[in-house]
Amino acid sequence: MLDKEIFIKVCGITSQHDADLCVEFDADFIGFIFHASSPRCVTVEQVRAIETPTLMRTGVFTDQSVDEVKRIMQHARLNLAQLHGDQDPEFCKALGRTRVMKVFWPSRYATRQELEADMERFAPYSRFYLFDAGSGGGGHGTEQDWSFLAGLRGIKTWFIAGGLGPHNLKQAIMGCNPCGLDLNSGVESAPGVKSAEKLKAVFDMVHGPLVP
Repeated sequence: MLDKEIFIKVCGITSQHDADLCVEFDADFIGFIFHASSPRCVTVEQVRAIETPTLMRTGVFTDQSVDEVKRIMQHARLNLAQLHGDQDPEFCKALGRTRVMKVFWPSRYATRQELEADMERFAPYSRFYLFDAGSGGGGHGTEQDWSFLAGLRGIKTWFIAGGLGPHNLKQAIMGCNPCGLDLNSGVESAPGVKSAEKLKAVFDMVHGPLVP
């Protein structure tokens, strides 16, 4: 068991089967992507039909308006909006602080101080933060420089993303000591299809001993 609890979010869910796997392995959050160009894009009707007892339901949004996000959240029975575009604080404020997971891309910042300044700017309007790979968008499936996040100020509960899976999870956790993990392509057998074996391996790592 790790010294502290690490939240686990499994994103890119497209089926009841994969949602059931998340429940079985005791995930904390589940994510649905509402971005047309993503191979994991789902409709409001699909998500509404997926049952996820005990899990916090998150929708990933890129270019929708505030009203669209609110409508989708209501009809798809979502708890959180993961804002994966360049939404500003006013956008977050309109949704409500407790309903926002704000995404940042650390590679955009020259220094940690610049990143932390942006984190402070969004603090009154967000519940969680997510640090993703790349410089924008999502679904890159590539790792980021975990050392850049090491010792990050605890302004909010923060998650990391970027190709996380059994092959690199230990290095990511030991590299930056995150509050949470966002899993997607690194635990799939095909885009939008989660692998029970990879998920089990990740959950075993997090819930079992993390040996250096």
